[in-house]
Amino acid sequence: MDKFVIKGPTPLKGEIAISGSKNAALPLMAASILGEGPSTLSLIPKLRDIYTFNNVIRVTGTKVEFIEDENQLVIDPTHLSHTEAPYDLVRKMRASFYMLGALVGRMGRARVSLPGGCAWGPRPVDLHLKGMEAMGINIELEEGYVVASIEGDDVEGGEFTLDPSSVGATINLVLAAVKRAKKFTIKNAAKEPDVVLLCNMLVKMGANIEGIGTDTLTIRKTDQLTGVEISNDPDRIETGTYMIAAAMHPDSDLTLTGCKPEDLGTFPEHFKKLGVDLTIDGSTIRIKSNRTLNPVSVETQIYPGFPTDLQAQWATLMTQADGESKVTDSIYFDRFSYVPELNRLGAKLKVEKNSVSIQGKTKLSGASVMSTDLRASVSLVMAGMAAEGTTEVLRVYHLDRGYENLEEKLNSVGASINRVDE
Repeated sequence: MDKFVIKGPTPLKGEIAISGSKNAALPLMAASILGEGPSTLSLIPKLRDIYTFNNVIRVTGTKVEFIEDENQLVIDPTHLSHTEAPYDLVRKMRASFYMLGALVGRMGRARVSLPGGCAWGPRPVDLHLKGMEAMGINIELEEGYVVASIEGDDVEGGEFTLDPSSVGATINLVLAAVKRAKKFTIKNAAKEPDVVLLCNMLVKMGANIEGIGTDTLTIRKTDQLTGVEISNDPDRIETGTYMIAAAMHPDSDLTLTGCKPEDLGTFPEHFKKLGVDLTIDGSTIRIKSNRTLNPVSVETQIYPGFPTDLQAQWATLMTQADGESKVTDSIYFDRFSYVPELNRLGAKLKVEKNSVSIQGKTKLSGASVMSTDLRASVSLVMAGMAAEGTTEVLRVYHLDRGYENLEEKLNSVGASINRVDE
């Protein structure tokens, strides 16, 4: 098991190219099995979750080729015949549950294990299942598996309101509906860029979807979808993470290339309040930090609001702001496992219900800390880069799920991160 040994503090100076989005790539991969021929996906990051999902898809008889040098994925479902996604693979990541919608959409039946994934917080799949039942799909639970099936070639469809709005449920319902539902409307649908990109890919394949980018999606059955070529989106969470990492250090001057700033929602508005010099020019973002960092309180919201996937990083940033601030997570109420670990480094954070109060500015000092999930892990790396002395971040396998070449990218702009075997 690997750990990071980090020496700090290290301002970041130079240029980082943003990788493709994992969260956007996984739905595209699931959608590929709905086509009658191969689909080619570009800008696919080399991440553990991508490799895991490749294997989940291969179990169905689908041919998957990952051309790593080109970050390109070719998925050919021509010989898809097996409609099960087994526990030993699905337990490794929750997004494997997209196979439920994709398989029932393609074959009219699916048997998919209930998912695993990050250690924190409940993420129930009941919305996915209730939505499919509302569509007319038969759902049964069988020894830890969800069995979905339809009678005949299609279902009537109908209408379902997501409460609360859910990216995962929106994606699964769209995947199930495009080839099976005569007419199905999803209300309070998620509007995240990942959902928009998926819908655009399906339309390119031949699907009939109205309301893309709004909170109401209407899907009408299409008998046949073709394989397509499509590019993944740049990772907006990686972009925000590196923006925050640069802001933590006085004298940083970091340029991010290959970004998609319009996918950041309201995040740049919050970022500008820090007093940091932010320049956005097309697909390039430049951050020049100052010695004084304003405290900025945030509350996570569904897109386009402040992303829950950046709240741990923001709380870490606030340890270096001049004053008190608060970070509230209105999406997930149990996403603060990083707090005691940051406090081990000298931070002053206190959790109450779904908020964390941060007292800044605090001097951080190196220590040994344990990561528990993907975003908590990267927040500890950021803190280690700002801390005096040496920090050890244990269990960095979480990072390999969501950040492509993290230490190489950061080391190229001035960080001192060494990956070693524990």
